[in-house]
Amino acid sequence: MAKSLKTSLRNTLGALALALAAPLSGAEKAGEDWWSLQPIKRPEVPLVPNAAWARNSIDAFVLSRLTANKLSPSQEADRRTLIRRLSYDLTGLPPSPKEMEAFVNDQAPDAYEKVVNRLLASPHYGERWARHWLDVVHYGESHGFEYNQPRNHSWPYRNWVIRALNDDLPYDRFVQMQIAGDVIAPGSADGLIAIACLVTGPHNTTRPNNDTMRKTMRQDEVEDLVGMVGQTFLGLTVNCARCHDHKFDPISQKDYYALAAALSGVNPGERDLKGMVRGGDAAALQKLRELEVDWQKQIAAIEGPVRQQLLKEAQKAGAKDMPPQPTAAWNFAAGLADANGKRPVTLKGTAKQTPEGLMLDGRGWAVTAPLPYAVAEKTLEVWVKLKDLNQRGGGAITLQDNRGIVFNSIVYGEREPKRWMAGSNGFVRTKSFAGSEETEAAKQPVHFAIVYRADGSITGYRNGKPYGKAYNTGFHRFPENGAHLAFGIRHGTGAGANRMLNGTITGARFYNRALTANEVAASAGVGTITITEAQLAKALTPNQRERRRQATTQLGGVRKEIQTLLAKGPQAARVYTVIPRNPGVTQVLDRGSVLKPIGAVAPAGIPALKTVKADFGLANNAPDPQRRAKLAEWITHSDNPLFGRVIANRVWHYHFGAGLVNTPNDFGFSGTAPSHPALLDHLALYLADQKWSLKALHRYIVTSATYRQSSRLNPAAMKVDAGNRFLWRMSPRRMAAEEMRDTMLAASGKLNRELGGVGYRDVRAYSFKGSNFYDIIAQDKPEQFRRTIYRFSPRGARRNLLDTFDCPDASALAPDRASTTTPLQSLALMNNRFVLRQSDFFAERLKAEAGESITAQLRLAHQLTLSRAVNDRELTLAETFVKAHGMAAYCRVLLNTNAFLYVR
Repeated sequence: MAKSLKTSLRNTLGALALALAAPLSGAEKAGEDWWSLQPIKRPEVPLVPNAAWARNSIDAFVLSRLTANKLSPSQEADRRTLIRRLSYDLTGLPPSPKEMEAFVNDQAPDAYEKVVNRLLASPHYGERWARHWLDVVHYGESHGFEYNQPRNHSWPYRNWVIRALNDDLPYDRFVQMQIAGDVIAPGSADGLIAIACLVTGPHNTTRPNNDTMRKTMRQDEVEDLVGMVGQTFLGLTVNCARCHDHKFDPISQKDYYALAAALSGVNPGERDLKGMVRGGDAAALQKLRELEVDWQKQIAAIEGPVRQQLLKEAQKAGAKDMPPQPTAAWNFAAGLADANGKRPVTLKGTAKQTPEGLMLDGRGWAVTAPLPYAVAEKTLEVWVKLKDLNQRGGGAITLQDNRGIVFNSIVYGEREPKRWMAGSNGFVRTKSFAGSEETEAAKQPVHFAIVYRADGSITGYRNGKPYGKAYNTGFHRFPENGAHLAFGIRHGTGAGANRMLNGTITGARFYNRALTANEVAASAGVGTITITEAQLAKALTPNQRERRRQATTQLGGVRKEIQTLLAKGPQAARVYTVIPRNPGVTQVLDRGSVLKPIGAVAPAGIPALKTVKADFGLANNAPDPQRRAKLAEWITHSDNPLFGRVIANRVWHYHFGAGLVNTPNDFGFSGTAPSHPALLDHLALYLADQKWSLKALHRYIVTSATYRQSSRLNPAAMKVDAGNRFLWRMSPRRMAAEEMRDTMLAASGKLNRELGGVGYRDVRAYSFKGSNFYDIIAQDKPEQFRRTIYRFSPRGARRNLLDTFDCPDASALAPDRASTTTPLQSLALMNNRFVLRQSDFFAERLKAEAGESITAQLRLAHQLTLSRAVNDRELTLAETFVKAHGMAAYCRVLLNTNAFLYVR
């Protein structure tokens, strides 16, 4: 290369580098004065000519833009077109011939409004609009990435979305529940299910040995979550600021990490829903649980002294060793009250009392009130069944100071896998018992006790027999009212509770003294005295028996009410959702590198939204529930202009095929400007005025004259506005893949309209070297003929017909589906096995319902697929075709027509 050319090239590249490094001007990026970040001001409804055309204020805004561009609206579509459009838009299903004729012949002035209300009240409305929402949050039923394991318990979230939309849950509450439902509705199944929104995306389950790679993978996952939350609820690509300040929007790298901090406690996993109720019943269940404990306490107070007297008498009569009298004892299978009715426990986190005992899933525990006496020598005793013998460090019973810092506890598998130990703060009173590995606790409850003596000796017992060897170490005394008991954790309180047990505690006892070996054996049931119900009933006085009978009757009534509420609870036993983790302190990472933290940030919103205070008022080490609750509050704040604008635009987008902002996930500089800014703000305010009722917004839009326009082309208008941004007609749209499949099933008469439930699978999973793959299986079973939204949808799995018609894969957000036209689509509609089978079923239905007459069959076929009558020319051609090739072949022809595939 010549020297002069080298010099010229060097100078050119240097100038280019300087240009790229220079800050972008206001014309090249958005500032804090960007339109979408400004407060929403109520726009005046324009005064327009031809005001008689307008049916509501939407039309005035549209007509104003049309007039300014010398365009006119189209005439209203005919009734058959309107009801087909409405039915698909609101329910994703075609109108039946009966519904079609009823509307066409209804001359009442409110005939159209009655159809709108009927469709909005249909349970299929929730199915249709849930599909849109699941696209937006990239809901999938496998993890994706290399291993792509199936998520067998994701479906409760899908069903929650359907139900919430059918119930017209206010949109602000709808969003709050999906960010912090477990905080907003504690104790309810709905709360746990709704927050699954935060873990619908891909999850990389590879576990590299390299710590840097593991941290980077976690940052990748947080970025995906920040991207989903930012784009779904705010229309901002906040995730673009992970490695540097946003190139086009007023979002700094620090802003990204502050928002990431609000979500950094989100961790995916499965949670138990057994014994839980839906949101509205949670408070009622809590009251009933409290009543249950009260009646249990009354029964225990009546029986306790009599039972103890019987035990003493039996011991004097020469019976075997009598179990020692505990200071406090709990039979968790019977309830939460202690045996003396004085010291009930309070459930925390996900802990539940069940007929099996105190059920713990590694995220819950239970505590007593402070003990009203000092504690020196003591004995802790518990009966526990472990869910997993490989768990590490779960506490069974703990005596701890009221701060949860100083403690003595029975702990499983912490320092030594599968072995029991005496836990203590900083392990200062902990040594190895050198006991045997646990082998039975996963099959049946085992008894474990630890005795603490003033000489510093600590002795363990398993099933009444010494466990390993006792040892001597320090000794700790707890003052009066200075300690309490906890079950299911090693130590700690509130967000600081840690080392939680995964299993069931059936019973526990506390002794404010050191038991002897014989007493421990007796308590464990090795040669103990049992008091029968007959002995107890005989020993009670008539007054005591009557009081016990009344209390037992009341307790039975309360438990029956509890069971009634539980029966109304969720269908699912488990759900793939958020398992909150300790988020720690979030650091800003230089250029996104986990090796270069450059400063801590506290959870916060985006400061560029000046109308809502970005500071959450939280410390940088605040617990996860507080972070998500503040985030939900900030996003849904009534002064947040993006919240209303984004959802109003989404709803418009799905009705008209394009939003007023044509980039529904990007309201920043890289997105498109709104075609009707005043109308967008009008719709956002209308939604807020309607208390965030999405059904009210749907009704408002579909009853407008704008929505009711014909889709006919106007060559003159096309020259001015080929893309129909000014809405001079209704743009026709091709059915979504799911609509097409559902309509084929409806036409063939095979559509299974069952609501909710697990759904169906048309794939078979198999594993190869740890990776999961999904093969298509074809079965003609009723459960596979359900609506497509109930399909098990793993990431990356082939779905022949659906893929051909642009059904998106859940590996990425899909706010706006592609709509392609390819030869493969026509070939699929002719040759795909599902289409062939449904065509056969369709032909069988026509014969069954219309009789042997080919003409009658063809008339019905056109009504079921095209929602209109067949004309004379079509009928002649069709009869000729059917005689040559059969009715099933003609059914395939109908399914391959634009008149079938397009909603006009």
